[in-house]
Parts: sequence; structure tokens; C-alpha cells
Amino acid sequence: MKPVKLKENIYWVGAIDWDVRNFHGYLTQKGTTYNAYLIVDKKIVLIDTVKNHLFGEMISRISEVVDPGKIEYVVSNHVEMDHSGSIPELMKIAPNAAVVSSPKGKAGLQAHYKKNWRFITVNTGDALNIGERNINFIHTPMVHWPDNMVSFIPEEKILFSNDAFGQHIASSERFDDEFPLDVLLEEASKYYANIVLPYGAQVQNIFGKLADLNIDIIAPSHGLIWRSKVLQVLEQYQKWSSSNIDEKAVIVYDTMWNSTEKIAYAVQAAFENKGITTKMMTLKNNHISDIMTHILTAKYICVGSPTLNNNMLPTVAGFLTYLKGLAPKNRVGLAFGSYGWSGQSIGQVEDVLKGCGFSLIEKISVQYVPEESQLEKITQKVEEAIH
Repeated sequence: MKPVKLKENIYWVGAIDWDVRNFHGYLTQKGTTYNAYLIVDKKIVLIDTVKNHLFGEMISRISEVVDPGKIEYVVSNHVEMDHSGSIPELMKIAPNAAVVSSPKGKAGLQAHYKKNWRFITVNTGDALNIGERNINFIHTPMVHWPDNMVSFIPEEKILFSNDAFGQHIASSERFDDEFPLDVLLEEASKYYANIVLPYGAQVQNIFGKLADLNIDIIAPSHGLIWRSKVLQVLEQYQKWSSSNIDEKAVIVYDTMWNSTEKIAYAVQAAFENKGITTKMMTLKNNHISDIMTHILTAKYICVGSPTLNNNMLPTVAGFLTYLKGLAPKNRVGLAFGSYGWSGQSIGQVEDVLKGCGFSLIEKISVQYVPEESQLEKITQKVEEAIH
């Protein structure tokens, strides 16, 4: 298996996971890559590894360039096992290598693998000289684990960005200019919405740290490498992390006998009448990770559920749990639904939206099947509430 050259003596040596379709609750319909990078200088360095079941693929690529046993430094930007999972096997081949990580990275690696490798811990501002090049380190805690850091080679203007700027895409192409940009940015937004979204303040802090860097290439831990569209992805991250949202509504619902669905379409009509873009997403046919991609830039989040056994439907409850964990900011929420004889679900939905910190449009509840006149009044009520 062949490595891919980024610059002279710097190679992508990662692995392609064509078959993965679920990444801890996030649907990865396009698969993913685990990106590792080999730097050949006076010292030979590997930046990150791959998920352990693809260790052989990574080693095959490294072996096309150098003897893996000659690796002297393994930079671990992040402990999570899709990045670090092959370190134990690699250290058997290169037992004299040092593992370079943040202090919390060292603690995490020791907790995961119970090994006492030779560690070098680094802090923001530290640099590792490897010959003609230096690797500078910047801590990026909570983007998206406490141990995270990024690595930068100033001589080559390459940022090894860890999970930031990544996408879950399995592809034989390696660079942004070899792949459709619209698909690439959509997958980058899905990645941000489902993994990075709760940490917008930390991402903004990183932008402050990266402001003085002269970056030609962003090499993330998943997906395509940015070399031609660096400014575009930086602009998108700036927008997403600052909660700069669009005048757009996402209407999420599940329904038992189509009554809640009828209310959903009455709500949609209100936004349409106001000239506001809407996205209708039934939980029967849309996965929560795909819904979050649209919520990332939407001002209005409308959630509907009928009442089942004094509760909302399990699909709606699951979605709201996921939504609350991802903590989007500066949103307007609306709870709606139908019920038979109790009707607790609509209040429960509203409580979660309120708990997310959303400002609220007054909830909508209809007993049994809504009549046409009721649907018209719902449209009018929502239309009047939209600012």
C-alpha cells in the first residue's frame, strides 16, 4: 500500500476504513480515514496512528518509505483509540521510540494501554527539533477531549490539526482539490455538528492561538487534507464556532397516527409564509447525526411528539438527549404535538428545549386529530411569533 506525499519527505501513511457506518452514534455513510503522517528528517517521526484493526495497512505504507523500526518519535495528538489504537503494536516494532504527548495525553495513554513507554510531555510553545525541521506544539483542550493538542511544522507550513477540520470520508483521494468541495464541506459540517459543536468557545480560543501561524496545509486526523481550500474551511469553522446562525428552521418530529405530522406541516407553512428556509426531518427516516448537520446553522429548532404512556415517543426523547449534549447556542425552540387523553409529551419537549437555553415560542398541542381550521390557526400563531 502506497504512501502519499504532502511535501518532500512528509507522507500520509494512514488507513482507509471503507466499511464503518457508525462512529459512536454518528452515522458515517461515507466511511472514514484514520490519518497518520510520517516525517523523514534526521529524526524520523510518526504523527498519530490508526485504529488498531488497520495497523497492517499503516505499517505497509510506512515500510514503503522507511524501516518502521527506525521511528524515533511518535507524536500522539489525541488519546482516543481511533488515533492511538496502533501505538502498542508500533512500539513493539520501534521499542526505542519516544511517545510525545500533552501531560494529560500521557496520563490517558497510560490509562488506556497500561504501558510505561518513554514519554516526552510537551506544552504550548514547546518545540521538538528533528533536524531541518521543528515541530511546535499547541494545546487545544476540549477540542474535543482534555488531552488534545495540534502540531505545526513552521518550515513546511503544515498544521497537523487532530480532530479539528476533519470529515468522515473514505476515499482514494487525499486532498481537497481532488474531491467535490460541496460534499467535503457538508461532511466537515456534519463532523463539526456532531463532535465539536459543544466546544465553540474552545475553538474560538484556538483561532487566537493559530492567528499568527502561516498555514499552507491543514492535515486533520480524519478525511481529506486541506491544501487548496484552507481559507474556506477556516471561514466555516469561524462561523460555526461563533454560533453565527442562519434565518432557517429545522422541524424535527415523530408521529403515531399522522396528527403530529399535520401540525409539523402547519408549522412549516408559517416559516414558508415568512420567507424562511425550512427543513422537515421525521425521525422515522432521518438519523439524529444528519439532523444535527442542519441544526448547526439553523436559528429555529421545532420539535414535535405525540404522547405515549405519559411520555414523548422514545425516538424524540433520544434525539433531545443528543441535542442537549451538543449544546447549540442562541436558538429559538418550539414544542408541538398531538395527544389523546393526557398530553404530557409537549410539555416535556418544551422543558428540554428550555433546558438547552433556547428562547421559546409558545408550545402547540392538539387533542386527537387536528381539524383544518386548527391547522390554519397554528400557522397563523407561529407566523405571528416569528421575529
